[in-house]
Formats: sequence, C-alpha cells, structure tokens
Amino acid sequence: MLLESSKRQNPYIFDVSAVERGDWACALLAPFLLEGCALHVSSSSKLQKLALIAEKNCAPLILRLAWHSAGTFDVQSKTGGPFGTLRFKSEQSHAANNGLDIAVRLLEPIKEQFPILSYADFYQLAGVVAVEVTGGPEIPFHPGREDKTEPPQEGRLPDATKGSDHLRDVFIKQMGLTDRDIVALSGVTHCFIILQGRCHKERSGFEGPWTANPLIFDNSYFTELLSGEKEGLLQLPSDKALLSDESFRPFVDKYATDEDAFFADYAEAHLKLSELGFAET
Repeated sequence: MLLESSKRQNPYIFDVSAVERGDWACALLAPFLLEGCALHVSSSSKLQKLALIAEKNCAPLILRLAWHSAGTFDVQSKTGGPFGTLRFKSEQSHAANNGLDIAVRLLEPIKEQFPILSYADFYQLAGVVAVEVTGGPEIPFHPGREDKTEPPQEGRLPDATKGSDHLRDVFIKQMGLTDRDIVALSGVTHCFIILQGRCHKERSGFEGPWTANPLIFDNSYFTELLSGEKEGLLQLPSDKALLSDESFRPFVDKYATDEDAFFADYAEAHLKLSELGFAET
C-alpha cells in the first residue's frame, strides 16, 4: 500500500512490530503520524500479517466498510461516496449495511486517538490495507477527503440477486465505472465485501463462501466460477451474470488464467471506487 502526497516525497518504512504483536489497526494509521509520507509495507512481513488477518477474520469486514461507503456515490447528483457517513447509525441501518456497525465499533477507539484524520480517509485507508494484508496488490492512497454529515439515500448499493442490467445501472450509470471495473471488483466483492469472506444468512439472506479460501486475495473466484457450481460453494445471480454477459465473460476468462492482470485491473478499479467524488474535486 502506498500513501502518496505532493507535499513530501520522503518514504517512511513503518515498523511492523505493531502488526506482528496483533495491533494491526494501529499500524494501519502509522503513515498519518508523518504528514505527506509515502508508506511501503515490507513484503517480508506479508505472511505474518496474512496469518493475523485470517485469525481475526477482520479484513473482509473492514474492506466491506470501505466499499459500502464509496459505492453510494451518484455521478448525477454528486451525492454519497467515500466521505465517512457510515459513521452514522442512520446509514448503518440500511439493509445492505447489516453488520457494518461492528466494523465501525472496531475502528472507533483507534480513530479517537487520531482526531486529525477524517473518517472518510480513515475508512478508505483501512480498505486499502485490508487488500494488501490478505495478499492483494498495492493500491495508491491519496488523503484529503472531508467528512460529510448527510448520509445518502438507501438503495444505491448493488443487489446480488439481480443480473447484468442491474450491475450496470449501479456501477456504470450511478458510479461512473466500466464493465472491466465491474468484473475486477466482483472478484473481491463476492469473496470479501458482502460479508466477511462468505455470506451470512442473518445479514444477507444467503449462506456460504464463494471460494475455498475466502480470506486470501487471489483469482480463485474466477477459476471457481468457470468450473461450475460445486457443493458448499455459493453462486448468486450476479455471479452467473458475469458468465452469461458477452461483455463481462472475456474478463472472467482473462482473470481466471492471468492473476497478474486481475491484480492490476483490480488495483485500478479499487482506486477509482475509493476516490469517487473526491479525485475530481
């Protein structure tokens, strides 16, 4: 993960001891202790961090918080988006956000230690770190989002029970993303975002994981998708739409055979999502 700023270019390699002793949330905030620094996480500590996240099962929940915050952006009204409004109970109560109050409570004691941080930046940085510590690509992070006080209206997040038309309505017409972004994000959305690496019936109405190792960031979602339905693994209508849609399918085939291509496209799509309504200001 790379924290970028135009103010200062000196890189700061943070001490991973906080992560190794189990305090990964504090380590996550280390770059903000030096304003304008660039943060690189040493690859030698990645396996240790992966083990920690797998043990605590918190990376998917944190990433889901970041995504559900950003995914409410509407390009027409310029409302919603990654501006920290999920800190409010009114937005946490939206049906698609069931369980995210847990993520907010988990992070709040850490946030209180760093009042200079906006919730908007805090949640998005947490999502970037969640990707990397589970083995995913480095994603540039640009701080500077301001917190907003008006949560978006309910109903802007994608519905996993619907197909390709709905996906395009949400991701392309509402958010301003592309077909490639939809497929790349789906490779992690369904493994991580909907609920902690798997669906939980009491929250989403579905039960089960999409892949055999739902806490590891890789291209297995696409390989599993192409191998057909298997007992114990979940496929929703939105998953099947990626196979049946003539524009989505080539990306599924590509990512199933080329993990590097998936990582590159995912990193680009994640950055775009995390900066909706922010990058253009």
